[in-house]
Amino acid sequence: MIDATLRVTSVGAIVACIFSPTAYADDGHPRLVLQITVDQLRGDLIDRNLKHFGEGGFRYLLDNGTYFTNAHHRHANTETIVGHTTLATGTDPSIHGMVANLWFDRETGTPFYNVQDPDYPLLAQAGIDQSTEIDPTQRAATSDGRSPAAILSSTFSDEIAIGIGGNPKIFGVSVKDRGAISMAGHSGDAYWFSKSEGRFVTSKYYMEAYPEWVGNWNDSGQVAAFAETNWSLSDKVDTYRFGNMDDAEWETDFPGFGRVFPHPYGAGDGKYYTTLLTLSPAGDELTASFAKELLDAEDLGKDDVTDYLSVSFSSTDYVGHIFGPSSLEAEDNLRRLDATIAGLLKHVDETVGLENTLVVLSADHGAAEVPGYLNSLGIPASYFSFDDVDTHFTAENLRQEFGFASEMIESFSQPYVYLDEAFLDENDLDKRVVARRLADELQKMPGIAFAFSSDDLRSGRVAVTPVSSAVLSNFHSERSGDIYIVFEPHWFVGDFDGLHVASHHGSPWSYDTHVPIIIAGQGIDKKRVARRVETIDLAPTLSALLKIKEPSGSLGMVLHEVLK
Repeated sequence: MIDATLRVTSVGAIVACIFSPTAYADDGHPRLVLQITVDQLRGDLIDRNLKHFGEGGFRYLLDNGTYFTNAHHRHANTETIVGHTTLATGTDPSIHGMVANLWFDRETGTPFYNVQDPDYPLLAQAGIDQSTEIDPTQRAATSDGRSPAAILSSTFSDEIAIGIGGNPKIFGVSVKDRGAISMAGHSGDAYWFSKSEGRFVTSKYYMEAYPEWVGNWNDSGQVAAFAETNWSLSDKVDTYRFGNMDDAEWETDFPGFGRVFPHPYGAGDGKYYTTLLTLSPAGDELTASFAKELLDAEDLGKDDVTDYLSVSFSSTDYVGHIFGPSSLEAEDNLRRLDATIAGLLKHVDETVGLENTLVVLSADHGAAEVPGYLNSLGIPASYFSFDDVDTHFTAENLRQEFGFASEMIESFSQPYVYLDEAFLDENDLDKRVVARRLADELQKMPGIAFAFSSDDLRSGRVAVTPVSSAVLSNFHSERSGDIYIVFEPHWFVGDFDGLHVASHHGSPWSYDTHVPIIIAGQGIDKKRVARRVETIDLAPTLSALLKIKEPSGSLGMVLHEVLK
């Protein structure tokens, strides 16, 4: 976090930038805005892998755009839906409302998955397959229906629909429903990959029936084509930074996939076949293929009205969780992603023309290194388990004061501790007092840096620090839990309903907040900008480029380096 005064260049400079000719001086608008979001692309990973990238992917963006190398999310809970919606809205989760992948709905007494909506069921035969779904937040959803209704601010794509005129076409595509829905906003259409069906799907929020082209793509056999094949290394093993770390003991040995190249996809009717596709570059390749078909079938960028296409690539996140960001698998995945992005940009160039396209790339969050890897270098790191609360001396302090300890905790759902309100009522315990004291005691445990009670956040009884400011940016009085937990650097919960992940994200530390921002297009200079900027700056900058108003909750500053 930085002081707001350091972020203001001058009012005159900003006004001059906004009202000067932009990258599209002809009519002020590109024909297509292509927004690429790479899930879990930490800010250092482009430069770390650049020498092994080809010419048409990341290198094209760097050669034809402005690269902000020191961009950060300023909210504390760096999770997928939080980061995606922040990029889309230009504001904090305290305003756009998407405070976590999963929160507890106090009205219904049930978990709430961020984009669930029972009013809009899927246009599909089935929703989540509970027996094979490894994403614990999706598995916790109480409805298979999906919509953007829980997003409380307008998005950049919404503002295109409002301000451009001429019925612009707006789409979001991703393996993850939350990756597609958040960027498409309230006004666009979203498609995502259903692992239970092995097809791209949507919900009745968007349409009552699929266009013919969607059925044709789903029936094309592209998903089935990976059956009985392997994810193999793209290049010789000695060209990889982590070529000597295949089969590292700290990697997750997912059933049937293993820790050593090649990783088999197995039979097409295997229990985890479609899951394994998402744990590899195949997930991104399928996403790009679907996005290309959409671009052609929906005639994006073919007239003078600016259209919008968001493509969120998810494999980097899944690979990072299972193997870690510093692994042979993560390294090879990025090489393949570079080729996938190059293929997407080539298709855009052939159909729309890159000279008519504004391309932006960023990420929803970074990633923590695997504790085992850090330990091998002598760096302290570990996993945290809430099962240890009862065994720590702080539990005895709580029992002496209240008569209970962990019994007062209902659950932990990143990053929130939820108290058992029924239990507190039965034992005549004041929730606010318990939350404040529990936060004090939790903060004494190894691995927990800070614990903030929501009552203290609500009333302003917290010291103003970079961490507390990040937590406040994440605080929504109706959706946030009872206690916000900030783990020590390089500590996190590694167990998710029985699946142990090697790496995670979700902290306010720099390895989770640091992401790239690259904006490329006609008239935008090739440059690297090292000053610290924030991800809330992206949406208002894109709005300025298109000469439309900012999203309703926007708090960011215009990145003047991309404006003439």
